[in-house]
Amino acid sequence: MTGKLWGVGIGPGDPELVTVKGARVIADADVVAFHSARGSSIARRTAEPYLRGDQIEEHLVYPVTTGTTDHPLGYDGAIADFYTEAAERLAVHLAAGRSVALLAAGDPLFYSSYQHMHVRLAERFETEIVPGVTSVSAASAALGEPLVEGEEVLTVLPGTLPGPELTRRLRETDSAAILKLGRTFPAVRQALSDAGRLAEARYVERASTGGERVGALADVDESAVPYFSIAVIPSPSYAAAAAPVAGEVVVVGLGPGDDRWTTPEVREELARATDLVGYTTYIDRVPVRPGQRRHASDNRVESERAEMALDLADRGSRVVVVSSGDPGVFAMAAAVLEVAAEPRWQHVPVRVCPGVTAANAVASRVGAPLGHDYAVISLSDRLKPWDVVERRLRAVAAADMAVSIYNPASRTRRHQVAALKNIALEYRDPATPVIVGRDVSGPEETVTVVDLIDLDPETIDMRCLLIIGASTTAVDRSGPSPRVFTSRRYSNDPARA
Repeated sequence: MTGKLWGVGIGPGDPELVTVKGARVIADADVVAFHSARGSSIARRTAEPYLRGDQIEEHLVYPVTTGTTDHPLGYDGAIADFYTEAAERLAVHLAAGRSVALLAAGDPLFYSSYQHMHVRLAERFETEIVPGVTSVSAASAALGEPLVEGEEVLTVLPGTLPGPELTRRLRETDSAAILKLGRTFPAVRQALSDAGRLAEARYVERASTGGERVGALADVDESAVPYFSIAVIPSPSYAAAAAPVAGEVVVVGLGPGDDRWTTPEVREELARATDLVGYTTYIDRVPVRPGQRRHASDNRVESERAEMALDLADRGSRVVVVSSGDPGVFAMAAAVLEVAAEPRWQHVPVRVCPGVTAANAVASRVGAPLGHDYAVISLSDRLKPWDVVERRLRAVAAADMAVSIYNPASRTRRHQVAALKNIALEYRDPATPVIVGRDVSGPEETVTVVDLIDLDPETIDMRCLLIIGASTTAVDRSGPSPRVFTSRRYSNDPARA
């Protein structure tokens, strides 16, 4: 009969956080093993109240931690050899029929040395894992702040990641826990700063022990940060609800429809908001967050919506005005800024966060039809006279630029697309490519490429965006679907200079 290997999570350091099962397994084991650097073992010290006193102890001392080594394969080679040798030390006991409790700080399968023993021994001997309280949970408890709420995402990161990768991941998540600090702390703090998250970041040192210390990460002396410390970005929902709110309006663009096209910056602003203001269809695209107020309205009340947002901010709310696409392209940014310029609102801060435009989204589906100079025109005459629209269409058509057409038609506006086609044909070749994108990134997406002469106005509705090419716009039909691009090179023809 061989012995059984137990991987016992002993928690973050407080002996009282060892689970009842963990304490029992430690007390019953024939052999108690634990890893550490040179010197005493924190794991053994945590488990000491549960030791019998007559057990065999195996102290597995790392040959190198952050220093140098003369091993021919460097640090990785030295550590690999150490784990193999340590596993064999435990295998001797297991083969002799002794049970072995291998202690693991936190949880045995969470950034733990136990994992390296498990992969070397589990195929030969019976094993069982006793989970433990992780340092992440202990840090959250020490702060007294939740890590995540609702649909928020928590990302656990090692501080050893390269700076740019750490920065990218911090930008894209709601909450975060960064482990393995110590010598990595300066780079971690820089990544938090580069990601715009430093002000939110909290610092926890030796959680749950007598040496526990918490505070704002930005204030920590980087020369005195131990390995057993952790950086935490708590739940943004909790932070928004608990912190004093400075009134502000942030106008954001969600992108054309697909959630993947919503930028990390916009996600962050949405998470921090106390109030959301916007057209009902766009508000419905934002996940519901506990405690966050939503003010949805009709699409035709832009000025009233802007005034509501400014009034909420004036009373201390952190307001996000939601647009589709980019908020500065036929959307709410201009409306909010126009109202905010009035004397009674000039003291209210207003910021704008960009988004992926519908024009760029449609263009990307076929290639690069907007690869050279292009214009953007709305066919809607609700806020400007049709003669202004027509004059601009003629100017762009005569200038030989590609043009993106927003708001081409609606249930009550049916003549504009036919008028656009006729104007374009006065200046453009009938074979000029026209891209018709409908519900791009949505469930009913269609993107087609037709010649200008074949454009059917009756097939166009408010969910469409058109791109009419220039004389240098070409269609490559050699592949499974057309690829369209507008060349950045012009000939020497003076008329096209």
